[in-house]
Amino acid sequence: MTEDEDIPKVEEEVLDDEFAGEGLGPAPDGAVAGEERRQRQRWKKREVPEGLWLKCESCSQMIYRKELEEKGMVCPACDFHFTLPGRDRVAMLLDEGSFEEHYTDLRALDRLHFKDQISYSEKVKKTEKRTGQKEALICGTGRIEGRPVVLAVLDFSFMGGSMGEVVGEKVSLAADMARKRREPLLIFTSSGGARMHEGLLSLMQMAKTSAALATLNEAGGFSICVLTNPTTGGVTASFASVCDITLAEPGALIGFAGPRVIATTLKQELPPGFQRAEFLLEKGQIDSIVRRANLRATLARLIDFGKGAFAK
Repeated sequence: MTEDEDIPKVEEEVLDDEFAGEGLGPAPDGAVAGEERRQRQRWKKREVPEGLWLKCESCSQMIYRKELEEKGMVCPACDFHFTLPGRDRVAMLLDEGSFEEHYTDLRALDRLHFKDQISYSEKVKKTEKRTGQKEALICGTGRIEGRPVVLAVLDFSFMGGSMGEVVGEKVSLAADMARKRREPLLIFTSSGGARMHEGLLSLMQMAKTSAALATLNEAGGFSICVLTNPTTGGVTASFASVCDITLAEPGALIGFAGPRVIATTLKQELPPGFQRAEFLLEKGQIDSIVRRANLRATLARLIDFGKGAFAK
């Protein structure tokens, strides 16, 4: 369960005697007294606010939301890292007041006039209203412990962080901005893959974003990608896997097709922890796993290591 999903309402019954203090005199004894008390009592229901408690996806522990937020949305029982909304990620990562967002005017077009239960354009409008942003990728500049960076963050709460034309364009623009400003590029992924509402146009973004990062690399640029839960589909198969350094958060689901699809296709049981960050680290697909609490300091050190990139 992700953090934006609410736990069902929990109701608490509170006993309230509406006749209390009305001077009705001593109550009769025995069963008559009990019946009279029951008649005098009225039960009222008090609702606990929705989302006050969350259930951990990993260990099923019930967690008080405030405690979870204080720990950076990491389960205090099993260290499971919840999926973070994009804005929260930016606020947690960058120095306070340093973020400047770019390319906020870009928005999706319904070129194919795609329609399911509702049209794609209507779905985008509803998502914009719910999230307060125009697309799944937040792009801008800021600082991490004083070090300037170009930042691109996929937000899973916007249509599953899916990659369409706008996401592909903003990743490419971020890479170009990092090249021109001669600053490191940081990318955070959290995505269900290509946005199939846009058909082949969404799949084209895999080649487009990979080419943009190749251009940055050829210019001597430096890029880091942090894979968070979940990172799947076309995002994994393109820009998420071609940066200079690839990190991941603990327990993140990372892969192209989902494990159930693979198991069904291969008709065999998959290894324990298949497609989780720890499994991928063991197989050499990622460079390191970094806990959220240590991410700022780790990225600052890596940025220092890459300072000479543009000097090549």
